[in-house]
Amino acid sequence: MPFELTSIFIDNFKDAIEQKNVGFLKEQLHELYPADIAQVLNRLSVAESSYVYELLDEDTAPEVLLELDDDTREELLAKFSAKKIAEQIDNMDSDDAADVVSELPEEMQDQVLSHMEDIEQASDIAELINYEEGTAGSLMAKELVSVYSFETVNACIDEIRKQTDNVDVMYAVYVVDNNEKFIGVLSLKKLIVSHPLARVEEIYESDAQFVKTNTSSEEVAEVMQKHDLVVLPVVDQLGRLVGRITIDDVVDVIKEAADENIQRMSGISDDVDTNDNVWRLSRARIPWLLVGMCGGIVGSRIIGTYESQIMIHPEMAYFIPLIGAMGGNVGVQSSAIIVQALANNTLIGDRIGPKLLKELSVGMVNGFICSMLILAYAFLTEDWQLSATVSVALFTVILFASFLGTFVPLTMNKFKINPALATGPFVTTLNDIIGITIYFLVGRILYGAF
Repeated sequence: MPFELTSIFIDNFKDAIEQKNVGFLKEQLHELYPADIAQVLNRLSVAESSYVYELLDEDTAPEVLLELDDDTREELLAKFSAKKIAEQIDNMDSDDAADVVSELPEEMQDQVLSHMEDIEQASDIAELINYEEGTAGSLMAKELVSVYSFETVNACIDEIRKQTDNVDVMYAVYVVDNNEKFIGVLSLKKLIVSHPLARVEEIYESDAQFVKTNTSSEEVAEVMQKHDLVVLPVVDQLGRLVGRITIDDVVDVIKEAADENIQRMSGISDDVDTNDNVWRLSRARIPWLLVGMCGGIVGSRIIGTYESQIMIHPEMAYFIPLIGAMGGNVGVQSSAIIVQALANNTLIGDRIGPKLLKELSVGMVNGFICSMLILAYAFLTEDWQLSATVSVALFTVILFASFLGTFVPLTMNKFKINPALATGPFVTTLNDIIGITIYFLVGRILYGAF
């Protein structure tokens, strides 16, 4: 049964900490998985989480450390000595250990690495933290199993036995040549069913996918998704095998990218969460709120330009919110579809033209349906001139919003700007301004008094 964190559980846990009831705490911790324990620690104060962490056994503690929220882990590590941190990461996979060490100040990083008992592990971590964030090098782990192409199956199996001490899960065996250059993959199935004296070069797959250390994490995720891979080898600029990336690391990349895009679409400029302080949350939101406010001011000035006409026909003002809202909604829908296509790399080359035409066609269909409905409504409640004005204006606004919602993210993407911004306040505000302008221009043309 999945663990459910409740306020009652947290209150009981805090009471046990205050009373130093070690027996109760250890009993509770023993029943939980590392991810569940991390969830509990995230809800405690730094002093409380530090006390509970000390009660964990040496195998569970490192796993819990990895599952903690970034802020909680940072606060917890600040209370540890360099030697204590070194003990925690000594048995981690190199990529996880590198993630922890990279969060520390540079001086502390050197101290932690110097206290590690496993010199090879320390060397691997030192190498990994030097790769640029957001690249395959920063994602990969050094633990893997590799064999030379000239070896026999028997020798290969012996080599695997030697190397698997440091590899928790083995998906495949990587094949390298005499110069340590990656040349292919040997599946475990092929290894088991092949003759013991067969050479690796006779049975390995040479068309295996791989990435370089400087490949972006987004491209890594794309390759693994496209080819349904659970693990991906990484080579350096000379083609030498240096590590592997597993699917769990790529899932984290995809989740982070999705979270970032959702925030961009909502008009939040920085990577924040609910645990951040008020100032950081406000600072992340205020830029696009100001954009929206400025857009509102421009819209009010446009309405003010037509003040005399509104005084003559005040019923025109009834439909201003409708025009603005519909334009904003249609623009967001169109831009969201395009942003999704750009993220999935399904919108390339000669597909842009047809996609733009399709969105315009969709805009025409939706515009026609909505304009006919509003025509019927307005005709029953208002005069025919206002009905025609609102109907034509709404059709025009929806058609233009569809075009703008498609065009803006494509343009932003061309200039290397995150197109997810196009689905937020930018398009909404722009469509509000343009929609109101179109509404009054159509009114000037169609409404008799204009």
